[in-house]
Amino acid sequence: MSRTLEATIDIAASPQQVWAVLADLPRMKEFSPQCRGMKVLGGPVGIGTSTININRRGALVWPTTSKILAFEPGRELRFRVNENRTIWSFVLEPSETGTRVVQRREAPTGTTKISRTLINLAMGGTESFDDEMIVGMNATLTRLKHVVEATPVTA
Repeated sequence: MSRTLEATIDIAASPQQVWAVLADLPRMKEFSPQCRGMKVLGGPVGIGTSTININRRGALVWPTTSKILAFEPGRELRFRVNENRTIWSFVLEPSETGTRVVQRREAPTGTTKISRTLINLAMGGTESFDDEMIVGMNATLTRLKHVVEATPVTA
């Protein structure tokens, strides 16, 4: 079973400013090195909203779907990837310098057999893939930080 993965960054902006960028789910491709697209299905994003995602690692490209489990403006975005049962979250916490963002990937019920098989056959095994995911999560948060801190504050 995959272990819980986590990355944290401090962003010099309010939780609302961070949320304004993070909650725009189609922009996820700007931040995540693996996500090439995230399309929201239906109307406004909220708990229960579904997405179709395109992921890429080198020459490998694969689709996934996800369901939003938490959507609390300025506080938390959490979704479950249906194909492997992993839960991804971004938690925003006010800090002395702005906002601390914690990104986490959990597999509380384990991952699917097909997911484990594909990771072992095509992605170097669970431990290697998890290590790569942590690197990607740190890259995601760094890119998010650069975008948010470069975005002018509007009153």
